[in-house]
Amino acid sequence: MFDVAVFGSLFVTLFVIMDPPGITPIFLALTSGRPTKVQRRMAWQAALVAFGVITLFGICGKQILDYLHVSMPALMIAGGLLLLLVALDLLTGKAEQPTQTKEVNVALVPLGIPLLAGPGAIVSVILAVQRSEGVAGQISVWVAIAAIHLVLWLTMRYSLLIVRLIKEGGVVLVTRLSGMLLSAIAVQQIANGVTQFIQGS
Repeated sequence: MFDVAVFGSLFVTLFVIMDPPGITPIFLALTSGRPTKVQRRMAWQAALVAFGVITLFGICGKQILDYLHVSMPALMIAGGLLLLLVALDLLTGKAEQPTQTKEVNVALVPLGIPLLAGPGAIVSVILAVQRSEGVAGQISVWVAIAAIHLVLWLTMRYSLLIVRLIKEGGVVLVTRLSGMLLSAIAVQQIANGVTQFIQGS
């Protein structure tokens, strides 16, 4: 009732795409200035939102995109533009303003969507669900999806220990570096979307 090969393949693929170690500095940058209790809540909220989106697209993602006449390259470009806006805020320091800290729930956007549940992860899950055969294959796919989100939550949850070590100055440095990293990811995602869009046309 369980296919280890299917589980391992999807888990590794999602681990590379969703990148739990790489999300740590971005999570720290986006949640800096908030109480520890709020940061912990945002960790599980982000993981839960990502899991919900991935589950939705895993069940009926192809039908949703076809109904809306949205191609995967278009989804990639849109996600990349959204990430680029977030990256610019991190680089300019706007994400550290009090209004951002108190009013914006970054666990939903951009952490849950599109950083964790981005186009790459969505496409991988849609394909894995379609290709899996039998009950064992389906169970393995959904166990892999649940497992990677558990890893994501644990990574963000315990990344708060890093804050105690690097202090406020370190958080500012991490914020700027995260902005640079996120902007590169965004530009690459837009470029990939444009390339696939051109190739498909």
